[in-house]
Amino acid sequence: MREQTWVDFLVVDVETANADRSSICQIGVASFNENGLSDSWKSLVNPEDYFDPFNISLHGIDEEAVQTSPTWHEVYPEIASRVAGNVVVSHTSFDRVAIQRACEEAQKPVVDCRWLDSARVVRRAWPLFSRSGYGLANVAKQLGIRYKPHDALEDARCAGEIVLRAICDSGLSIDQWFDRVHQPIHPLSGSATVPNPDGPLYGEVVVFTGTLSISRGQAACLAASAGCEVADGITKHTTILVVGNQDIRKLAGQEKSTKHRKAEALITKGVPIRILSESDFSKLVIDEVSSHRR
Repeated sequence: MREQTWVDFLVVDVETANADRSSICQIGVASFNENGLSDSWKSLVNPEDYFDPFNISLHGIDEEAVQTSPTWHEVYPEIASRVAGNVVVSHTSFDRVAIQRACEEAQKPVVDCRWLDSARVVRRAWPLFSRSGYGLANVAKQLGIRYKPHDALEDARCAGEIVLRAICDSGLSIDQWFDRVHQPIHPLSGSATVPNPDGPLYGEVVVFTGTLSISRGQAACLAASAGCEVADGITKHTTILVVGNQDIRKLAGQEKSTKHRKAEALITKGVPIRILSESDFSKLVIDEVSSHRR
């Protein structure tokens, strides 16, 4: 296997004075190389805004603490010099959006960099966190990483160590993780039918019957990539029966497949199964995926 080229990265985290994401009152930047934490910097920031008691209860920063601190306009050059042109990690999109909003409020250009969401990395690196529990505190606890929440630099350092662990455990480089976070949480190949929990049809249970225009394996992968669980037989848990286009046009009465007849019998008993042609199901998947991406 070709050795992967290491790419240094930064992790940025902020605390805010209130629910407005532009009200940044602290920022922390942790720099990482292949040996671990290489540099760190943090600053209190005067948001020139009010402090919500709830936010103060979380991070302990109030109006008095930032009274003599630089505003975002004043701290911006330092941030820009560190971030510009680099790979920048944030845990969820909160910090990225907060920084963008603060720049807009200060009429400063948003610094050009490559953002990577470490929460999306976590959900794909370890099955334990694929559906829930991917907050910093829980992940740090499970991985044995030291962590004290609600300090911007501490949050940044913790997220960076988690990314380092993901790189080590997965064998994927930072550049490869940029691709991986945009793929389904559970990669699908061949006849794999693990439902994608990010899919717009997650929760649907699909059964195929009749002659399809594509192989059953391809159909199963298409359904699973949209979030469907693919089952072999009709049960009370089935929600969609997909019938091959030719079969749904020509079959009637007892000529229908056993699955088709069983689905109809369950429908008469109140089980909410939808019977769709292959074409209609394909359109449903395409429409739902397109809507989900907007």
